[in-house]
Amino acid sequence: MTPFDYITDIALIAVVVLQMRVRTVTLRSLLLPLGLVAGAGIAYLRPISLAGNNLTLIAALVAGGLTLGTLSGMTTSVWRQGDSVLSRAGVLAAFLWVLGMGARFAFALWVTHTGAAAVGRFSFHHDITGGHIWQFALVLMAYSEVLSRIGVLQFRRIRAEYAPGSEPANRGGADNPRLVVRQAA
Repeated sequence: MTPFDYITDIALIAVVVLQMRVRTVTLRSLLLPLGLVAGAGIAYLRPISLAGNNLTLIAALVAGGLTLGTLSGMTTSVWRQGDSVLSRAGVLAAFLWVLGMGARFAFALWVTHTGAAAVGRFSFHHDITGGHIWQFALVLMAYSEVLSRIGVLQFRRIRAEYAPGSEPANRGGADNPRLVVRQAA
């Protein structure tokens, strides 16, 4: 593993620490993890072979990432307070996030140090071919975890912003000139 690998993996795990404090949810606030996996994608996603069970490996790891990201997003508290939508990742949301990102990091460390032969045997016995398939599948797992969590949190932000019976945040009120003109007419 290179220093870039360590920094990216540790940063993706640490992102949850930032999210365990109450913060305003905006599209911009959710893009840090996406930027981190985009960097990993640029560094690691190369053409691969879909021979053998490579597609099955990719599908399994992507499904795992989708599940963990979705559950992490669903177990993050999201609520509206005044004109802002706030969130806070609790213990379960953090656990799920660290489980996915930490498992990828632990696997990469293991393969780099003592696990290469075991992964090679597993790959041979399960018809997984190509030198970079594991790396490719693990990066796609991270993408799916990040994108599913961001998607869930954005959906929940929009739902909280436009909650029934409340004025949408930053969409109306006395400070909206169009609304004031309509009321005066």
